[in-house]
Amino acid sequence: MNMDFLKEIDINQLVEMGITYGLKLLGALAIFVIGKWIAKGLTRTIRKLMEKGKVEATLVSFVGSMVYVLLMIVVILAALNNLGVNTTSFVAILGAAGLAVGLALQGTLSNVGAAVLLILFRPFKVGDFVEAGGTAGVVEEINMFSTIFKTGDNKVVIVPNSSVIGGNIVNYSAKETRRVDWTFGIGYDDDLKLAKRTLEEILAADERIFKDPAPFVAVSELADSSVNFVARVWVKSGDYWGVYFDTIEKVKLIFDEKGISIPYPQMDVHLDRPQEGA
Repeated sequence: MNMDFLKEIDINQLVEMGITYGLKLLGALAIFVIGKWIAKGLTRTIRKLMEKGKVEATLVSFVGSMVYVLLMIVVILAALNNLGVNTTSFVAILGAAGLAVGLALQGTLSNVGAAVLLILFRPFKVGDFVEAGGTAGVVEEINMFSTIFKTGDNKVVIVPNSSVIGGNIVNYSAKETRRVDWTFGIGYDDDLKLAKRTLEEILAADERIFKDPAPFVAVSELADSSVNFVARVWVKSGDYWGVYFDTIEKVKLIFDEKGISIPYPQMDVHLDRPQEGA
């Protein structure tokens, strides 16, 4: 009788334990399956948002993979915790491993972090003319570790992303219009009004220069050897250098035609002869 009673107790305990752990196992599987589905959905959404923002394909793939891996780590830890496994030690191990890898790859990870910032804030895009990281050129590529520039003389410069994000970034292509500034000097003996009127006519004749805002010409300085004019106009960003160089050439040619001098620094040297018998 006692043996039958003990067997009945053992069977009941086993059934109870089986039900308890079975429910935990089912719960863990449900957490894993649903969590994996959510992780995939979030990753897919992030990828679509980045692709819609015209982010580089390499960065889209990298960030998507990184987000998915991090989400799956959270899901697996939650599933193990539901089974009753103490995940504190796992978190500590992952933290220690992450710290070791971070210290070993500190420079590389800083570039990856900078790439993420470039993605989020988008101070420039491929095709923009940018000055950053001590380099000025057209952005050809933004990858996980570096930004690749093509300079005006057709050199390829690879700049680490940490250097790009760590300093000033000047994006010359961000706006559709730019202001062109010049300083022109004439001699003190030249006709001031004629020179000003000539500059205004040169600027008004160039169709690339906007009429609104109107070109601005004014006397800016009475220098040591010249009277200086400042001239400012607005143009499309793509016309900047063409207008800049063409105008300098036109000013020199037309000033020569009208007899307006463009002075250069001069120095008068006086020699005193010693007096005889001194």
